[in-house]
Amino acid sequence: MAALFDDEMIRCGPQKLLATNVLDNAISLAQSLFLCSSWQAGRKRKMLKLMLACCKVYISESRNKAALQSVERAAKLFPEAAIVNKFEDVIYNRVGYTVVSKLVPELSPDSCSLKNTVFAMVKAAFENIDLEMHSGSHPRLGVVDHICFHALACASLDQAAGIAKSLAADIGSSLQVPTFLYGAAHEEGKTLDSIRRELGYFKPNSVGNQWVGGSISESLPLKPDEGPLEVSQTKGVIVIGATRWVDNYNVPVLSTNVGAVRTIAKRVSGRGGGLPSVQAMALAHGEDVIEVACNLLEPSKVGGDKVQLEVERLAGEEGMAVGKGYFTDLPQGENN
Repeated sequence: MAALFDDEMIRCGPQKLLATNVLDNAISLAQSLFLCSSWQAGRKRKMLKLMLACCKVYISESRNKAALQSVERAAKLFPEAAIVNKFEDVIYNRVGYTVVSKLVPELSPDSCSLKNTVFAMVKAAFENIDLEMHSGSHPRLGVVDHICFHALACASLDQAAGIAKSLAADIGSSLQVPTFLYGAAHEEGKTLDSIRRELGYFKPNSVGNQWVGGSISESLPLKPDEGPLEVSQTKGVIVIGATRWVDNYNVPVLSTNVGAVRTIAKRVSGRGGGLPSVQAMALAHGEDVIEVACNLLEPSKVGGDKVQLEVERLAGEEGMAVGKGYFTDLPQGENN
């Protein structure tokens, strides 16, 4: 088995993405992450029935390299799973990992290598990161802010949801962190943005559109699905879900007018009457840039190209220049 994680194979920072091919077992992850594919005509081979699942883990830290190394070492303990993408943003002080593993139908979610890998990463993050010492221009609810599972290849969304629920139960009971479920992992299909709004996720708690220290009161306004009712200010809370694939696409607007870019973000979003299935918010990204950060819930219908054009159009009405947007993870189109 090849090494799970090779630092020299990873490029980090905006617009720099890399899928690291690390499963040394006849599966080329870079070519078969997302769909069951049949061999081309003439090869006369049966369809390759891959059952894969992916987990995106968002951690509120990118400046403390020792802490991130601890998280990555924890992942190495489970060679059946692989970190295939790592995206760091020092200004946001946030890192996103994408972890992929094969699924074995005979095993329960409790025994899933992907779940065990992510749990080890979460535990390492809590042991090495203090939310009260954290600051950045990206909102967050906890040390491990958000975890989302996606079914890949021939796996089902129900399988991804089962893993998400099993992980949430373990984090809530073993690590004593309030944990909220959404999407297919929630019995009523609650959405991620609705939970975030109820918990005050989108409201900066410091000057300069910054989030500093623990930002949630110790008494939660919303009952968690797993874990205690009280919040540790050093850990915060976690939101865990299972959904179909979501693209994350950020467009830099060359401006210091946060209010104006917020209006653009609202007009881009489906919620504001803009592009369907797009969620958007404006986030300060350095002294002279404000990003329109977007979740593309149906990227096969509304992708980054359409978002780019719409932001350019709306910003142009305000006399603002726009830079080229970038994906913070592997976009859906690159994984078919």
